Amino acid sequence: MGLVRDGKLVYDGGLSGRIRVFEDRREAGLRLAKACSDVLGHADLVYAIPRGGVPVAVPVAKALGAELDLLICRKLLLPWNPEAGFGAVDPEGHFFVDDYLVSLLGLSEYAVRKAIEEQLREVRKRNERLRGGRPYPDLSGKRVVLVDDGVAAGYTMRAALSFVRRRKAQEIVVAVPTGHLEALLSLTGEADLVICLNVRTGPIFAVADAYRRWRDLTDDDVLRALGA
Repeated sequence: MGLVRDGKLVYDGGLSGRIRVFEDRREAGLRLAKACSDVLGHADLVYAIPRGGVPVAVPVAKALGAELDLLICRKLLLPWNPEAGFGAVDPEGHFFVDDYLVSLLGLSEYAVRKAIEEQLREVRKRNERLRGGRPYPDLSGKRVVLVDDGVAAGYTMRAALSFVRRRKAQEIVVAVPTGHLEALLSLTGEADLVICLNVRTGPIFAVADAYRRWRDLTDDDVLRALGA
């Protein structure tokens, strides 16, 4: 069926609603790279959101002739469930919190602040480990593509979008292999374009369900992907 554009959302109609459509992150990245090349042609900078976004972003950056860098944002984790989040923090400490979810779950102000501080420490640690502590550049006049291995609630990507927008990027594109329709549509309110091959809906969504082979990555995996 090929790529379909609906407003600011570009998706692959043949992959809609399906699971296990990618072998792994590398294969997803190659297919996303083709779509990005067809739609965009070129970009100035591709920001990978580690860890999972890095092997996806490597072929995307190559296809677009773009510089590749890491944008280290972290999901704010629920105290009782390290797999679930209620917001995200960016490298400068700016954060996004889902106030409705916080209220629904009865999270205290202390719990929210503690989660922000914990994840900001992790952001700074990973910036040193994975980027050598380099400062982030001004992005005036740049077309920037933000890449992750998928979008579920979209918290981390929203933090990344806000971060790049503050650096005055001329155009910001979100590119992911898979995502939940509701989250993707929310991102179109902040991004100039959202490219997602495998769009799914429903009350239960896991990024991993788009992949036949899936595992959590380590910092060493990230460094190997960058080195390759």
